[in-house]
Amino acid sequence: MVLDKIALLLVIIGALNWGLVGLFSFDLVAWICGGSGAIIARVIYTVIALAGLWCVSLLFRNREETREYQ
Repeated sequence: MVLDKIALLLVIIGALNWGLVGLFSFDLVAWICGGSGAIIARVIYTVIALAGLWCVSLLFRNREETREYQ
């Protein structure tokens, strides 16, 4: 359950970053990390992508299964 919330938070951060890229051509992650090619930026992009893949599993989970963990 905690992993689900962390993954969702990372996906939201990624979505906001893409919104900035789309609206203003400003990549916040790249700006913070010193460029999109920097190792730390690539790690952040990868972690957010993995979080997005994890969140796909949320779409296919049974509601009763999720309630058991609460």
